[in-house]
Amino acid sequence: MKRSNFLQALGIGALSTTLLSHNSYSSSLLERLADRRDDDLSYHKISNIRFSDVRLQYPRLVGKNARLDLHGYGPRVEICVIETDKGATGWGSLRGSRRDAENISAQLIGKKLSDVFATDVGILNDSHLAFDIALHDLAGVVLNKPVYAMLGQSEPIITDCYSGMIYFDDLEPTHQPGGVDRILEECRSDYDLGYRQFKLKIGRGHRWMPFEKGLARDIEVTKAVANAFPDCDILVDGNNGFSVGEFIQYLDGIAGVKLFWIEEPFHETVPQYEKLRAYLNKNGLNPLLADGEADADQQFLHTLIDKNLLDVHLTDIEELGFTNWRKLIPQLKKTKTLASPHAWGSLLKSYYTAHLAGGLGNVITIEGVSSTSEDVDLSGYRLANGKLIPSSLPGFGMRLLKEV
Repeated sequence: MKRSNFLQALGIGALSTTLLSHNSYSSSLLERLADRRDDDLSYHKISNIRFSDVRLQYPRLVGKNARLDLHGYGPRVEICVIETDKGATGWGSLRGSRRDAENISAQLIGKKLSDVFATDVGILNDSHLAFDIALHDLAGVVLNKPVYAMLGQSEPIITDCYSGMIYFDDLEPTHQPGGVDRILEECRSDYDLGYRQFKLKIGRGHRWMPFEKGLARDIEVTKAVANAFPDCDILVDGNNGFSVGEFIQYLDGIAGVKLFWIEEPFHETVPQYEKLRAYLNKNGLNPLLADGEADADQQFLHTLIDKNLLDVHLTDIEELGFTNWRKLIPQLKKTKTLASPHAWGSLLKSYYTAHLAGGLGNVITIEGVSSTSEDVDLSGYRLANGKLIPSSLPGFGMRLLKEV
């Protein structure tokens, strides 16, 4: 769905008007406090925007999923650094391409920070969505507050975090596949890092193996991980690699394994999700149904929610935008729908989500993408006993180590 359409579906089409509403606050005192914070922002004018990238390194090669080939050893993430005339600096991942961001960067130069960003809203103009993350970081730096505190929590709401890195690594290397033992080794490694939830990619029979053999391997992997890690939650992600009938075969094959959630088993449609929900209800199963990862039709996701066919909203933290997630979460709370913004690919996105969850709650778990970096100081965050604890430093609490 095009950006203008999904913003309209969220009721965010006129960001500069709608998102400025203070109706969510029950006290004029809170409004005055927000105004005072924005007065602090008004002392700063944006003086410079620079562009670069940072390298993130996975601890191992990440393999295939149901649809895509090898995912590699980690991304090079495009970023921007925003400076003010008072010497404050913030940075963050770009939403969209660097070229698009460069083309609109002149719109921000010379403007007061309070003209483009409000603490109780986020960005004030949808055309600045590319700079959404960096502006949140900059505002936190100016106010000397972590982003979760700027969202209303003096101490963050601490949220579970799952390993999102368990791909079809049993199939690698092609000349000598590691098999199920390889998957168990990776889960053990991730367990030692602090994870207590594993998301297993399934759907090997969609592209990489004959269907029956792929289904058998999906079942074998799921049972093996569940047996080896009884104190951990098991999530499964089909990347739309099944039909509803094929996925029910998988569920029959893992009978007795309790799933925490089911993610994108097939391309989302009402009839297929109705059939899956009926199967789960008939068999007394209650995993969460999660969908809407990227390029999502937001209006259709609301249709699934209205029909009780979607439990967890997954749209990517950068695709939808941090500001728009701030608006969406209160709407999800009204329908008792949970959130878990997609973060795959970049540990930075996991950490941004930790602040969103830390400030607003309603995030059931965070997608973890274990990485190291020589370009970014990631030490402010901790993963302990399955929980991701965000940095308490100003902004998102990550210092650039490279010269930009």
